[in-house]
Amino acid sequence: MNIRTLISKEIGYRKINFMLSIIATALAAATFIITGSLLRSTDLETAKIIDEKVAQTKKEMAHLEDEIRKSMKGLGFNIYIFPEGQELSEVYEKGYASKTMPEEYATRLANSDIVTVNHLLPTLTQVIDWPEYKRKVVLIGLRGEVPKQHGKPKKPLLEPVPEGELVIGFELKNSLNLKLGDVVKLRDKEFTITKFHEERGTKDDITVWMNLNEAQLMLDKEGQINSILALECNCATIDRLGEIRKELGEILPGTKIIEQGSKALARAESRNSAKAVAKQQVKTMQEERIALKEKREEFAATLVPLIGIICMAAIAFLTFINSKERMYEVGLLLALGIRSSTILVSFLLKAVLGGLLGGIGGIILALVLISSLSQSFFAGYPIAEITSTREFIILIICMPLFTAIAAWLPSFMAAQYDPAEVLRND
Repeated sequence: MNIRTLISKEIGYRKINFMLSIIATALAAATFIITGSLLRSTDLETAKIIDEKVAQTKKEMAHLEDEIRKSMKGLGFNIYIFPEGQELSEVYEKGYASKTMPEEYATRLANSDIVTVNHLLPTLTQVIDWPEYKRKVVLIGLRGEVPKQHGKPKKPLLEPVPEGELVIGFELKNSLNLKLGDVVKLRDKEFTITKFHEERGTKDDITVWMNLNEAQLMLDKEGQINSILALECNCATIDRLGEIRKELGEILPGTKIIEQGSKALARAESRNSAKAVAKQQVKTMQEERIALKEKREEFAATLVPLIGIICMAAIAFLTFINSKERMYEVGLLLALGIRSSTILVSFLLKAVLGGLLGGIGGIILALVLISSLSQSFFAGYPIAEITSTREFIILIICMPLFTAIAAWLPSFMAAQYDPAEVLRND
């Protein structure tokens, strides 16, 4: 009688024992696969949630940044750079600086690497008499914004006034009964009115805007300006103005820099706070998901070995019971001349076959459970994304080895029976 016949006869005669060993092996294999798939689905879901949150945050922040840009543009320039030695009390009293600085300062800023301000606009402002109308007006000379040499080009906040043209404030328009296209004289020089400002309720309502070069000639201040207007970036730091002063002060030492506070700036600050909160939410979510993953890994690190030990103990117990039940058969086979090594190999091969079938069955069982419980426990991910072919191969190779190890001791004990002792009473 050869080993194949021994194994087939044994399996056919003791089907329940063999099926129980297969079930025990299948449970161990299925537990291993399901646990690994659960951990992978957690990783994938964590990455998905974080990516969605980050994308949502970026979208919201882009919207907020756009709102900031629009609100700041609606506000206009809010950073004012005045000449060295200028008393700010005088600026607050008169509304403009009495001292001047070279127009080249604006170009120097534009050619630098400043990041805290944009939209550099050199201006020359002074209260003058408009003798032709016997009025005092605020004359503002301005050129186009000086483009920064680095960064993306930006649409100007304020269009320059061409030479020979004037832009008139709301109150002057009404009180002097001026109309678009009127040709007027200002200090004996003719200009055409091309635009009126809407009512602003500020000194702009009594302002006359003209080209900077013409204003400099009219005021006998060629190449000079008395302020540079700028728009600050959406800085997220606490000491925003301090950073602006530090950066601009390194380029234009001695100049005075002030910020015009506004509701728009308050909104910008609140949005910066919202941005910080959103980042903190993403960080908190990442920490929570990592903590959940660690708990599941700890649970898996306990569960998988425990199930493996229980299943190996069950296989060893089933093999021991089987060898006890077959004690007389083994004694008879040994008495008939069958070698003990043949008996041992038959027991082990039966265990190996059970391990192989159990491994395959465990893979099938795991796939069925993962598929049926996909939405409840595996976040709906496809089986291909949360299972590993490599693990399947490892199980098919290792499960027969584990069952052979579990069955080794009771199989060895069975092969060592003394046929005379076994058959003595039979």
